[in-house]
Amino acid sequence: MLAATRKFAKSWVAAVLMGLLIISFAVFGISDVFNGRLGTWVIKAGDREVTTAEFKRMFDNWRQQAQQQSGQELPLETIVERGFDLRLLNEMATREAMAALIAKMGVNPSDKLIAAELRKSPALFNPVSGAFDEAIYQQRLAENGLTPAIYESLLRDDIAQTHLSAGLASGLRAPRIYGALQAAFMLEQRDVAYFDVSAASVGQPPAPTDAEIQAFMKENASRLTRPEFRVLQIVRFTPQAFAGEVTIDQAEVQKKFDFRKDSLSTPETRTILQVPVADAKTGAVVADRLRKGEDAAAVAKSVGRELVTIADKPKTAIPDRKVADAAFSLKAGEVSAPITGDLGVAVIKVVSVTAGRQASLEEQRPAIEAELRAEAANEKVYEQTQTYDEAHAGGATLVEAATKAKAQILPTPPVSAQGMTPDGQPIQLPPALMKAAFELPAGGESDVTELGNGEYFAVRVERIIPPALPALAEVREQLSRVIVMQRTADRMRARADALAERVRKGESIEAVAASAGAQVKRASGLSRLTAQQNQELSPQILGETFNQKPGSVFTAQSSQFAFSVAKVENVRGGDQAQMAQAAEGLRRQVTYGMFQDIGQATANYARKAVKVTTSLDRARAAIGVDPEIAKKAPAGQAAPEATK
Repeated sequence: MLAATRKFAKSWVAAVLMGLLIISFAVFGISDVFNGRLGTWVIKAGDREVTTAEFKRMFDNWRQQAQQQSGQELPLETIVERGFDLRLLNEMATREAMAALIAKMGVNPSDKLIAAELRKSPALFNPVSGAFDEAIYQQRLAENGLTPAIYESLLRDDIAQTHLSAGLASGLRAPRIYGALQAAFMLEQRDVAYFDVSAASVGQPPAPTDAEIQAFMKENASRLTRPEFRVLQIVRFTPQAFAGEVTIDQAEVQKKFDFRKDSLSTPETRTILQVPVADAKTGAVVADRLRKGEDAAAVAKSVGRELVTIADKPKTAIPDRKVADAAFSLKAGEVSAPITGDLGVAVIKVVSVTAGRQASLEEQRPAIEAELRAEAANEKVYEQTQTYDEAHAGGATLVEAATKAKAQILPTPPVSAQGMTPDGQPIQLPPALMKAAFELPAGGESDVTELGNGEYFAVRVERIIPPALPALAEVREQLSRVIVMQRTADRMRARADALAERVRKGESIEAVAASAGAQVKRASGLSRLTAQQNQELSPQILGETFNQKPGSVFTAQSSQFAFSVAKVENVRGGDQAQMAQAAEGLRRQVTYGMFQDIGQATANYARKAVKVTTSLDRARAAIGVDPEIAKKAPAGQAAPEATK
């Protein structure tokens, strides 16, 4: 896996996808795993299965996130050829194996804990009552293709892993010596002497000939070849184009406000303390004690009940209707008589009252008018697209149909699929529009396509400029500078190597530097912990300083356009007081590293212990991979267990 990661690390696709993989599967998150359990399995882990439908939903969600992160379409062929679908399958298999192993260990969250966790999610609260809403819960699940049983099973997995991980982490602590060793290593101090071999000291190479530049272009053709460019004509249908043509009917404003008035208003809320009691007689005693100022929790405990606190809730959020009526009839500080409610007998005390606030038409008018204006503009856009469609379907060209629909035509300069002009300037065009434009032939015209937010487009490809190397005249000056700089760097490197060899043979670094017309500089007390704060030394010099033995001489690229000859003059232990102080903090880092290693080892063990089996063929069939594409892709390299 590590070798594969390194191989693809230079690709923007790899950077996005691998980042998402790591984030998505580091823990048993459930927010992006809305799935069902129907169909043929692609993963078996003990008594758990992942179905083809589940894998497809997971894959689609992951692909959508990757495209949003990159801002570009991610072809299925690219994903499969690079083996990212295989990695996804492997990570899901590991997740299922861990869940099966944890359940086998006896870590099984109770139904009560699951219910309590559900009621912590603000997304499941009613916006008016502020209470958990079963209807909203069902709606959210339906939107993601879930049933309560499936979702709560996923939530159970997540809680189980969290509890197990927390238990392991709380009892894990690296030995003190580990932190001390890390502190000694990180605070070890080194002194380095160095001097620079600059471009001026080696002279400027002659300018390259045209033949040399052309040879350079040929050698670097893959980097210098310009991509395909296309000249487009675009018709955009946007609500903004009708902003000045829309008028608002004030009667509609009033009508919409009246319909929403209750939801726009803020209801009165109250904080109450509720003591459930066995009967009215006990309730009378409890009420009397509460009126005398006794602590409500203590009173509830004395009658064998638990105090219920309802904090800052509207009347509709109180489950028992009769308790709610009583609570909203009392003043702050008052205690009720025993209430025989729908859910039993109780006594309540009103702690505080927060007055509600009625919405007014004037304060809501701007928002409602903006909404009505947007609706009217969207309707005009729709009518405009219909006019365009009718004309285009009747044989009119894009220009003719746009003219009839009174839509604006936007020509573009040559633009690449990445939205860049030949001179490197970006053109901000929607990804969906660019995708459509680069799927058409020269002279091709798209249908009207929705962009979202009430916007539509149609595009025509006027001309296609195929990929090609730029003309020599266009890049002669730029490439000439590049070649001269490369040759100068080669000269500096060779000169630095020769001077370093003289120091290795016994000449002092000062004498060698003087012979090259340079001056020796020194950096003292460098440590691995603070080296990056040094602004004078390049990362290469700093890296070599800590890789070399005392007395070693080396060359490295300088922070400027130069090469340095350097010598490690001294290595000594760090300050004892600093090491003692750093040891404990570094000990925590070592503990975290150990925890990560244990987690990885546990995941590897889980896959073997529960006998994971995966079916890559079924997984690829589920996401619609063409068999010819699959032949070019990795097959079963990511998982040590059986892959069919």
